[in-house]
Amino acid sequence: MTEIYHQGNRALQDQFGTRPLADRVNELVVHDFIDEEARQFIASRNMFFLSTVDDQGRPTVSYKGGATGFVRVLDDKNIAFPLYDGNGMFFSAGNLSVNSHVGLLFIDFEEPHRLRLHGTATVSVDDALLGEYHEAQLIVRIKVRNVFINCPRYIHPVASQGESEYVPRAGVPTPDPEWKSWEVVADVLPDKK
Repeated sequence: MTEIYHQGNRALQDQFGTRPLADRVNELVVHDFIDEEARQFIASRNMFFLSTVDDQGRPTVSYKGGATGFVRVLDDKNIAFPLYDGNGMFFSAGNLSVNSHVGLLFIDFEEPHRLRLHGTATVSVDDALLGEYHEAQLIVRIKVRNVFINCPRYIHPVASQGESEYVPRAGVPTPDPEWKSWEVVADVLPDKK
């Protein structure tokens, strides 16, 4: 059994009488590898939420989106995904350069289901996968610490209207978001490559 709880979790589990339940959940669904069900679920997603922590321990969470399957399960212990052009702040990638611990949350809003993945990340500007993602700037690789399904009961069912028009696609010009046309940022935008 992979131990995922710390003193803070245990104190609240004891206060609310859920330690046996938490232990059973840990025993039944928490793995230190990506099983086939998790692999298929990750491959079916076109978005996830990425949690990172900066050099002072302050967390942030980012939405990451792409074409369905943009997160690749490389093997049962490793995944990879691209980082595309964003707002130039590099919160996620910058945080990963000083603190490699991450949390990912994959959600299916149409048929409520979710999967959590925790691990350690590396970011590269010259990863071998970079050429396989049109317009990717960086590749993030994550070594899995644990992965588990999570109760979906509070997920609000939402029907997808398709993928964002801004997802880079080979052979199709990627449009600029409206904010990149604003005069207040025109003088500080980097040149397009």
